[in-house]
Amino acid sequence: MAEEQVRNDVIINEEEQIQGNKIPLYQKLSYSLTDFGGNLVFVTISTYLLYFYTDVFGLSVGVAGTLLLITRFVDAIDAPIWGFLIDRTRTRWGQSRPYFLWLCVPFALFSWLTFTTPDLSGTWKVLYAAVTYIFAGVLYTGISSPMTSILPNLSKDPKERVVLNSYRMVGGNIGLLLANSIVLPLVAILGQGNDQKGFSLTLVLLGIVAIISFLIAFANVREINSSAAKSIPLKKSVQATKQNWPWILIVITNLLYWIGTTVRSSGLIYYFQYNINAKNLVPIAGAFSSIAIVGMILIPFMVKLTNKRYVLIGALLTSAISNAMIFFVGMNSTAVIIFYAIGSVGTGVAAAMPFVMLSDAVDFGHWKSGIRASGLLTTIGSAFCVKAGSGIGAFLPSQVMSAFNYRPNSIQTPQALFGIELSFVWMPAVLFVLAVVPMFFYGKYEKGEEHIRKELLEREV
Repeated sequence: MAEEQVRNDVIINEEEQIQGNKIPLYQKLSYSLTDFGGNLVFVTISTYLLYFYTDVFGLSVGVAGTLLLITRFVDAIDAPIWGFLIDRTRTRWGQSRPYFLWLCVPFALFSWLTFTTPDLSGTWKVLYAAVTYIFAGVLYTGISSPMTSILPNLSKDPKERVVLNSYRMVGGNIGLLLANSIVLPLVAILGQGNDQKGFSLTLVLLGIVAIISFLIAFANVREINSSAAKSIPLKKSVQATKQNWPWILIVITNLLYWIGTTVRSSGLIYYFQYNINAKNLVPIAGAFSSIAIVGMILIPFMVKLTNKRYVLIGALLTSAISNAMIFFVGMNSTAVIIFYAIGSVGTGVAAAMPFVMLSDAVDFGHWKSGIRASGLLTTIGSAFCVKAGSGIGAFLPSQVMSAFNYRPNSIQTPQALFGIELSFVWMPAVLFVLAVVPMFFYGKYEKGEEHIRKELLEREV
């Protein structure tokens, strides 16, 4: 009885330490810079690369789409590898944090090479595109995976994790805003009519900003108990996925979300240029989509009022309905921008929620198997979904547009315009609705999170 009282006293004391262990503001802001720098470059890639390949680099839409799919799937394979490496990393800086330092320059370099057009033709040109894009993608996985795997180790308090993730996603959304609103103007200014030169120089500037952002994050964020981190063999890391149903459900939802959001972002410039004759408004649409920051800021409050599952479901349905409404406003570019911006609030919140939910899945795996494989679970749940989803999401519209006879830099036929509309409006809406389905089965696991956290605390006593 006395032993049980001591155990309860220790648990209560640890609970009080958790509540008092608030992360300083400068560390929260520094953590937000990781996704800011990553999104500044990666959103540029996911939004403009298909357009760059078809209308600037000089590949056919079919070749470009197939290339994006193949390279993304090759790249997606590396996500579990990065997770395994993180689980085995032990340095004086922690497990996840050093990757911000090690990979920021290579990531910026290969992102620049991806948007640089060499004097090549035929097979060599396709090969160059494939190699540079694969390396840029692999390095992005390497530097983005620690953004998620570090979260469970920044704080033991689930509420503080939600706040930290909100800071990160606000930073990421600011990066997304800049990528969507300044890239094309920068291409025009720096290229002076030469889009090949313009894209190349633009990526130089974005890469420098990304490097600085990651270095600031590396200098300021801290991992708790990093000195006690254990190197986990691959076999044991895989065991943490067995019967980890909340993790499986999150992975399915996140994968469908990233397919949908990539289809949406890839089709934006085509829809504005050809369907509503307003290519010059693409940066404006990107700027107005910054309203998504409001949703990011409100995530902790929305989670407190309801729960993480309902917030994610609401965000996905908001995205789906807003995207469908674009069809009904026709050529009204103002209305298109408004619904695109409202949809961006939904996609922004929907992008944020799986990251914090993955921290709970790490706790579930630890509770279920006794193995805390935060690297493997979070990289598959985040980086793999982002990469595989982006690859499929870029491939689908390219194939639909090709099937409907899209021709770059040409007046499009009604058939081609319908293909663009199908890609930009309807496919994302359907995919967002499908992403909701796994969340209907997630509720019982979310209800058990508090019990799991307390039992894990007992095991540490």
